[in-house]
Amino acid sequence: MNKKEWWGVLVVLAVSALVLYLDLKNTPVATLLAAASKIVPWRLLLTFLAMFLSFVCEAGILRVLAEKPGAAKRSWWSYQRIPLIQALFNGITPMATGGQPSQLAAMVEMGMKGGRATSLLMMKFIIYQLVVLFAYLTSFIFGFRLVATKFAGLAIFILLGFLMHLSSIILLLVAMFAHDWCRKAVAWCMRLLRKFMKKATVDKLERETLDQVEAFYRESQTLKQEKRKLAAATALTVVQLLLYYSIPYLTLWSLGLSASWANVTLMTIMIIMFMAVIPLPGASGGAEFSFQTLFASFIDQSGTLVLAMFIWRFATYFFGMLLGVIGWTFKPKKLQDAD
Repeated sequence: MNKKEWWGVLVVLAVSALVLYLDLKNTPVATLLAAASKIVPWRLLLTFLAMFLSFVCEAGILRVLAEKPGAAKRSWWSYQRIPLIQALFNGITPMATGGQPSQLAAMVEMGMKGGRATSLLMMKFIIYQLVVLFAYLTSFIFGFRLVATKFAGLAIFILLGFLMHLSSIILLLVAMFAHDWCRKAVAWCMRLLRKFMKKATVDKLERETLDQVEAFYRESQTLKQEKRKLAAATALTVVQLLLYYSIPYLTLWSLGLSASWANVTLMTIMIIMFMAVIPLPGASGGAEFSFQTLFASFIDQSGTLVLAMFIWRFATYFFGMLLGVIGWTFKPKKLQDAD
């Protein structure tokens, strides 16, 4: 990792340490110890296992999409390290901007050509966004009213996060299914921008945008033709997200608390929407705040709430970063695909 990425790590650790300090300062040690004594070890292990299996599913998605005549027979580790590296760079870059480039670099390292790797990542991204769209719409329909009633201030940010995700997904769908109209819309927007910005800058932006539109369209057409791959990758994506969204429920369960899986999962998706509007690496600070605010509905003891927040944050964030360091360190054998 370069110096800028190490700064990202330091920012994440500093903000997380500050949040933890503020929580622990107002929580007696005896209260924390009493909460920790309720932990059921094998249930706690399931929390981390769910996170790891979500990475396994993501690796499986890439492996399924990569299958083709002439493709090199790469090891399980070749694919498994890709989501781990993504977790590392998602965690240390603002708005998780480093995840996609790091995956591409990891795939090139294992011998895959850059164009092919980009194509696979784009197919995975399309499938992921379509499944996430369903999850977000479900949570917004069934869970937002509860949040808006109890936590009006937080609900505004969750709404912003939802609109950000929804607008990006709508743009993706437009690029996939309304190709000609999308190109015309891009051209119209660029004509408007030329009135306020330098022509050279807008020309470059237009070329890059149209390249993305063409790429999404090509990959969507490819997916339509490969229905078996599409079905398998979609099923794995559903399992991946269910595992990830279930971690807060498993965290509560490991602390001996009982709650509705559906309600906890809806709140979890709300937290993820809120994290989308936090510009710091890993949404540091905002993630912890939103978890404690929303999950106070399920936990009535402050010590247990702080401990649950720490377990959830470590399992979903720091655990992935640690695995990502291992993935970055141990590189697979480089194998070239047949032309």
